[in-house]
Amino acid sequence: MSVNALLRCTIRLHRKHVTTHLVHQRSLSGAEAVNALRPFYLAVHPDFFGQYPRERDVNENSLKRLNGYLENLQKPGSHSVQPMKLTFYVRDTKESSDEQPDPLTSGFRSVSFILHTNDVLSTVMNVLTSCCLPVDHMKGLKASTSKETSKSPPEAQVPFYRPIKWDKSYYTFSGFRDPEQELQQARRVEPTLSLWLRNNEPEATKKYSASLPRREELKRLQKELCHKFNLADIRWQRNWAVAHRCCQLQSLVRLSQQNPEALIHLQGHTVVFADQSGMNASGHVMLGTMDVHNQWIKLLEQLPSYRSLHHQTDWLKERISLLLGGTQVVHMERLGPVQPITEHYSSLRSFHQSLMSQRLHLHPRSLQGLTMLLENDRSRPTLHEMGHFIIPTNCDPPQLQTFLQNHAPEARQRIQRKNQLQAEEEAVVKLCLRSLSLRSVTKEPSVSSSQMILCCRRLLEQHSPLMQGLLICVSHFYSVMQDGDLCVPWDWKS
Repeated sequence: MSVNALLRCTIRLHRKHVTTHLVHQRSLSGAEAVNALRPFYLAVHPDFFGQYPRERDVNENSLKRLNGYLENLQKPGSHSVQPMKLTFYVRDTKESSDEQPDPLTSGFRSVSFILHTNDVLSTVMNVLTSCCLPVDHMKGLKASTSKETSKSPPEAQVPFYRPIKWDKSYYTFSGFRDPEQELQQARRVEPTLSLWLRNNEPEATKKYSASLPRREELKRLQKELCHKFNLADIRWQRNWAVAHRCCQLQSLVRLSQQNPEALIHLQGHTVVFADQSGMNASGHVMLGTMDVHNQWIKLLEQLPSYRSLHHQTDWLKERISLLLGGTQVVHMERLGPVQPITEHYSSLRSFHQSLMSQRLHLHPRSLQGLTMLLENDRSRPTLHEMGHFIIPTNCDPPQLQTFLQNHAPEARQRIQRKNQLQAEEEAVVKLCLRSLSLRSVTKEPSVSSSQMILCCRRLLEQHSPLMQGLLICVSHFYSVMQDGDLCVPWDWKS
């Protein structure tokens, strides 16, 4: 589920629960809860964390769990819910403040709290106060809900609840996660890893065995297409199931049989099956999974023009690097939504023109080895925890020069730390594969290297025989995937 759909789902979910309960403490309606939590949504909504995938996914998962908690409180006949610990990364939403935040920080803080309230009003208050957000607007709500509760007729206290439920095949086909399934998982008390493995290892093994023919077919098709059309690689934007990936490759095979000359333009390219067709900022060819063959053919015919545009972006990056002491402009697809090559070129061109308008005084190699991302919607430059700069496209050149020079030493230290963590992560993953006899160990983009290292070390210490032959994906929750992969939270309980 996308982050925009998540908030829409949240609002729709609570509006479906607009009701007044018999008990006074539960008299806050769903719509009023959404309005009361508006400052909270603005501070934690995943859309504002595009360049911070770990924090974005933590907020997205925590929002789903919070929604499930509120949903339980509003169901008729519910008396109590299990306490729930939540973690959010809260943005600083005081944009008008005269005080300038520290540019080395990312503009947000981590907040953890436990929900143990049994009514909507107290839960909303708990969330707002825990995040140090204003609660003045709640005073009027408290008074009004108290009056409405005493005056409402009995028939108004019966809620109307009819949620929209998508068929499970929608999530299998689209690659999106099933929110109902995740909410059910979030409601359960989190078990220990050994207990969860005992309960779910048979199902995972069965699903993996059933997926083996499809996995072999996927490898065959991928190898055949790469060899036949000299492709650099074939990738997928989303973690679609193996059967769905096979269908996408089979569709490309049919196109090659019906119109073989169209695929000649793909030589040397990396093909990415994505939500939309085009070329991304990295120069990879995206084939929209919802598009028909005619749309793919039209894109392939335009590839020479796209290649020319990609060469121009490379030239602009070289010129920008010369002007900024060797700092390289990079684009990291995993850190945010897919950026089309046309949008990336426009940002580079605008930024280059801005640098050319004022002469900077930077030694050609003074910032060698440093990297930066360009963002159109950022107001000030910052330094990411992983060591790369995040720079607004319209940043004032003299201000940018000062910022880069002042924070270059800290950036180098963070890059060194990142490289050390990545090397340590790679080593401990290899050790897990060998010592635990696992088929694979991967992680979601939202899991940091330090979290992955800690998780793998604990797995080695526990050395559970139930893990032998499994495919493990380190995540933030437990789940058995369609093809037998097992998701385990990085901070699993022992």
